[in-house]
Amino acid sequence: MQEVNLADLAATHADGAAAVDVREPFEYVEGHVPGARSVPLGQLPAVVGDLPRNRPVYVICASGNRSLSAAQFLARAGIDARSVSGGTGGWVRSGRAVVTGADA
Repeated sequence: MQEVNLADLAATHADGAAAVDVREPFEYVEGHVPGARSVPLGQLPAVVGDLPRNRPVYVICASGNRSLSAAQFLARAGIDARSVSGGTGGWVRSGRAVVTGADA
């Protein structure tokens, strides 16, 4: 499991990187990284089999705490998980685009 910064996510995001947002649904609809899949932390075990194993999965939350726990869990499940430090809050503060609503 690696911890990456927002610039790392932004660089791979343009190429269609897999991103999972582990915040609660009410947080996700308020604003999320475009294309990020909403999987609240408590639901992660139920979807682990649906996540890609042939490329990195970037895990993001509000600030980086939940994503670190989630990425560690996913790494134990054999996924190349990368926790995004700074989270969605940092993404927003850096001026990057966000999407509101329930769709990725």
